[in-house]
Amino acid sequence: MQETTTRGSVRARRVWLVGAAAAVIAAGRTTHLVGSGPVAGLLGDALYAVMVYLVLAFLLPRSGALVIGACALALCTCVELFQLTGLPALWADSFWPARLVLGAGFDPLDLIAYALGAGLATAGDLVFARQRRNV
Repeated sequence: MQETTTRGSVRARRVWLVGAAAAVIAAGRTTHLVGSGPVAGLLGDALYAVMVYLVLAFLLPRSGALVIGACALALCTCVELFQLTGLPALWADSFWPARLVLGAGFDPLDLIAYALGAGLATAGDLVFARQRRNV
Protein backbone atom coordinates (compact mmCIF):
# COMPACT_ATOMS: atom_id res chain seq x y z
CA MET A 1 0.00 0.00 0.00
CA GLN A 2 2.88 2.38 0.77
CA GLU A 3 4.26 1.94 -2.76
CA THR A 4 0.92 2.85 -4.34
CA THR A 5 0.68 5.98 -2.20
CA THR A 6 4.22 6.96 -3.12
CA ARG A 7 3.52 6.47 -6.84
CA GLY A 8 0.33 8.50 -6.50
CA SER A 9 2.11 11.32 -4.72
CA VAL A 10 4.89 11.36 -7.33
CA ARG A 11 2.27 11.47 -10.09
CA ALA A 12 0.40 14.28 -8.33
CA ARG A 13 3.64 16.20 -7.81
CA ARG A 14 4.54 15.86 -11.48
CA VAL A 15 1.10 17.07 -12.55
CA TRP A 16 1.51 20.09 -10.29
CA LEU A 17 5.01 20.73 -11.70
CA VAL A 18 3.74 20.63 -15.29
CA GLY A 19 1.02 23.13 -14.41
CA ALA A 20 3.55 25.38 -12.70
CA ALA A 21 5.84 25.13 -15.75
CA ALA A 22 2.99 26.18 -18.03
CA ALA A 23 2.38 29.21 -15.81
CA VAL A 24 6.09 30.10 -15.83
CA ILE A 25 6.24 29.81 -19.63
CA ALA A 26 3.21 32.10 -19.93
CA ALA A 27 4.78 34.60 -17.53
CA GLY A 28 8.07 34.47 -19.42
CA ARG A 29 6.43 35.00 -22.79
CA THR A 30 4.37 37.87 -21.39
CA THR A 31 7.49 39.45 -19.90
CA HIS A 32 9.30 39.09 -23.21
CA LEU A 33 6.45 40.54 -25.29
CA VAL A 34 5.31 43.34 -22.97
CA GLY A 35 8.33 44.22 -20.87
CA SER A 36 11.50 46.01 -21.75
CA GLY A 37 14.57 47.26 -19.99
CA PRO A 38 16.58 45.84 -17.14
CA VAL A 39 13.64 44.91 -14.90
CA ALA A 40 12.07 42.75 -17.61
CA GLY A 41 15.46 41.18 -18.28
CA LEU A 42 15.99 40.33 -14.62
CA LEU A 43 12.46 38.98 -14.31
CA GLY A 44 13.04 36.81 -17.37
CA ASP A 45 16.26 35.47 -15.86
CA ALA A 46 14.54 34.73 -12.56
CA LEU A 47 11.80 32.87 -14.44
CA TYR A 48 14.52 30.91 -16.28
CA ALA A 49 15.85 29.74 -12.91
CA VAL A 50 12.33 28.82 -11.79
CA MET A 51 11.90 26.77 -14.97
CA VAL A 52 15.21 24.99 -14.38
CA TYR A 53 14.00 24.21 -10.84
CA LEU A 54 10.71 22.82 -12.16
CA VAL A 55 12.44 20.63 -14.76
CA LEU A 56 14.82 19.23 -12.14
CA ALA A 57 11.95 18.65 -9.71
CA PHE A 58 10.04 16.81 -12.45
CA LEU A 59 13.04 14.61 -13.23
CA LEU A 60 13.85 14.01 -9.54
CA PRO A 61 10.42 14.09 -7.83
CA ARG A 62 11.59 12.43 -4.60
CA SER A 63 14.48 14.85 -4.06
CA GLY A 64 14.21 17.56 -1.45
CA ALA A 65 13.45 21.14 -2.36
CA LEU A 66 16.75 22.42 -0.98
CA VAL A 67 18.75 19.97 -3.07
CA ILE A 68 16.78 20.82 -6.20
CA GLY A 69 17.14 24.54 -5.52
CA ALA A 70 20.89 24.25 -5.06
CA CYS A 71 21.19 22.21 -8.27
CA ALA A 72 19.06 24.70 -10.19
CA LEU A 73 21.21 27.60 -9.02
CA ALA A 74 24.41 25.71 -9.82
CA LEU A 75 23.18 24.82 -13.30
CA CYS A 76 22.08 28.39 -14.05
CA THR A 77 25.41 29.70 -12.80
CA CYS A 78 27.30 27.24 -15.00
CA VAL A 79 25.27 28.30 -18.04
CA GLU A 80 25.96 31.98 -17.30
CA LEU A 81 29.68 31.38 -16.84
CA PHE A 82 29.74 29.31 -20.05
CA GLN A 83 28.66 32.48 -21.85
CA LEU A 84 32.10 33.91 -21.10
CA THR A 85 33.53 31.48 -23.68
CA GLY A 86 31.54 33.08 -26.50
CA LEU A 87 30.29 29.70 -27.70
CA PRO A 88 26.62 30.23 -26.74
CA ALA A 89 26.52 33.47 -28.75
CA LEU A 90 28.11 31.72 -31.74
CA TRP A 91 25.63 28.85 -31.51
CA ALA A 92 22.69 31.26 -31.06
CA ASP A 93 23.69 33.02 -34.30
CA SER A 94 23.36 29.79 -36.27
CA PHE A 95 20.53 28.14 -34.29
CA TRP A 96 18.28 30.70 -32.55
CA PRO A 97 16.67 28.29 -30.01
CA ALA A 98 20.12 27.92 -28.43
CA ARG A 99 19.70 31.48 -27.16
CA LEU A 100 16.63 30.40 -25.15
CA VAL A 101 18.60 27.72 -23.31
CA LEU A 102 22.15 29.08 -23.19
CA GLY A 103 21.73 32.83 -23.58
CA ALA A 104 24.31 34.78 -25.51
CA GLY A 105 26.25 37.22 -23.35
CA PHE A 106 27.50 37.17 -19.78
CA ASP A 107 25.88 39.59 -17.34
CA PRO A 108 26.79 39.37 -13.64
CA LEU A 109 23.32 40.69 -12.70
CA ASP A 110 21.88 37.50 -14.18
CA LEU A 111 23.53 35.59 -11.33
CA ILE A 112 21.51 37.61 -8.82
CA ALA A 113 18.29 36.99 -10.78
CA TYR A 114 19.05 33.26 -10.87
CA ALA A 115 19.59 33.19 -7.12
CA LEU A 116 16.27 34.97 -6.57
CA GLY A 117 14.41 32.70 -8.97
CA ALA A 118 15.86 29.48 -7.57
CA GLY A 119 15.28 30.73 -4.02
CA LEU A 120 11.66 31.64 -4.68
CA ALA A 121 11.01 28.32 -6.43
CA THR A 122 12.53 26.46 -3.49
CA ALA A 123 10.51 28.44 -0.96
CA GLY A 124 7.32 27.93 -2.96
CA ASP A 125 7.94 24.20 -3.22
CA LEU A 126 8.52 23.96 0.53
CA VAL A 127 5.28 25.84 1.26
CA PHE A 128 3.24 23.69 -1.14
CA ALA A 129 4.81 20.50 0.23
CA ARG A 130 3.82 21.51 3.75
CA GLN A 131 0.27 22.25 2.59
CA ARG A 132 0.03 18.89 0.82
CA ARG A 133 1.12 17.09 4.01
CA ASN A 134 -1.46 18.96 6.10
CA VAL A 135 -4.37 18.10 3.79
